[in-house]
Amino acid sequence: MTDKLNIQDTAPFQGESIHDRETPFLLLNRDQLERNVARLRKHTDSFGIPLRPHLKTVKSVEAARLILTGGNGPATVSTLKEAEVFSAAGCKNLIYAVGIAPQKLARVVALLKAGTDISVILDSIEQAQVVADYSRQSAVKIPALIEIDSDGHRSGVVPGDALLIEIGKILHNQGAELRGIITHAGESYHCKSLQEHQAMAERERSAAVACAETLREAGLPSPVVSVGSTPTAHFSQNLTGVTEVRAGVYTLFDLVMTGAGVCQTSDIALSVVATVIGHQRQKGWIMVDAGWMAMSRDRGTASQDVDQGYGIVCDMSGKPLGDLIMTGVNQEHGILSLRPGSQQSLPELPYGSRVRILPNHACATVSQHEEFAVVRDSSEKIDALWPIIHGW
Repeated sequence: MTDKLNIQDTAPFQGESIHDRETPFLLLNRDQLERNVARLRKHTDSFGIPLRPHLKTVKSVEAARLILTGGNGPATVSTLKEAEVFSAAGCKNLIYAVGIAPQKLARVVALLKAGTDISVILDSIEQAQVVADYSRQSAVKIPALIEIDSDGHRSGVVPGDALLIEIGKILHNQGAELRGIITHAGESYHCKSLQEHQAMAERERSAAVACAETLREAGLPSPVVSVGSTPTAHFSQNLTGVTEVRAGVYTLFDLVMTGAGVCQTSDIALSVVATVIGHQRQKGWIMVDAGWMAMSRDRGTASQDVDQGYGIVCDMSGKPLGDLIMTGVNQEHGILSLRPGSQQSLPELPYGSRVRILPNHACATVSQHEEFAVVRDSSEKIDALWPIIHGW
C-alpha cells in the first residue's frame, strides 16, 4: 500500500487572487479545513477509536490527503466513481455507503480484484441474496455490512427484527463475507441541544452494538461496528463496542451544522464567491451571478430556528454582512436581501463588487463545482486548484 494518496506533482498555481478569478467559484480555506479535521480526530483519538472519513463532502484527492489517516485511509465514499478515483490514488480501504444495487456489483468486484478492500452495505434479503450469488459467480467474496436503522431516519434493519439474522446467514453461508454492522444517525441533524446530541450519539452506538451482539450470539461474525454522522461523532461520550466512526461534513462544515450547534459560522471552510451584477432597489434586492447552479437548491436551514435562505453573505474577508442573506435563486441569478424582520439597512455593494456566500449544505454545494480555489488564512492569493470528482 502506498504511504499517501498518489497525486501528480504540478507547478504551484500562480497569478490569480480571489479578486481576479472569474465568478462564481468555490473558495476553500485550507487552514480551516485542517483545523476542522484535527478537532474531530482529537475527539475520536481520546476513545482510541479510528475515524473513517466520508469523502463525499470534499470529493477531492488533494483534500483527502489532508483528511485521511496516514494520507491513505480508511475512507467512506458515496459513489463508485469516488471509490475508483480514490483507489487509483492509493486509498485501498473503502466502504461504499449506499445500499448496493445489483448492476453495480461488477464494479465492486473489479475493485476487489485490483486490491482494494471495499465493503458494500445492504438491509434486505433480496440484496443479500444477490450479493451472495454474485460472490459465488465471480469467485470473489464480496464484503458486506448490514445497515441498521438506529433512528428512523432512512434505511436499515430495525434493531430486534429477526431479518438481521436472516440476512446475516445468507451472506455468511452462501458465498459473501459478512463484515458486520453499519448505521448512520441522520436524525442528529435535527437535534438542538447538547443533551439531544449526546442522547442521539448514545442511541446510535447502543443500537449498532446490540445488533452486532445479536449476530455474534447467532454464531455469525461482526468484526466491524461502524457508526457515524458529523453531530454524533462530535458529541459521543461513549464508544464502547464501536470499531470505527464515520463523518464527512465536519471537514468543511456548513450552515446546517452551525444551526445544529456543531460548529460556529467561523468554522466553515467553504464559500462561493460571486459578483454583484445589478440592483432592484425598490425591492431591496442585490443581484449576483451565483444561483442554484453555484449554491445548490439545498434549504436545510429552513427547518432550523434560524432560516439562512440559500446562504449567509460575507465580505471578501469572510465577515458576515449583518443580516444580508441569499433569499432567492434562479439557475444563474442570486438574490441578496435582508432576512425577514431585520431592522438593518441594506449594505452598499456597488456593481462589480464581490461577496462570499456561506452554503447551507457543503456536500451539495461542492458537487456543483469543478474545482476548489484554495487559499490559506487571511490570504487573498489562490495557492492551488483542486479538481472535484463528478459522476456515479
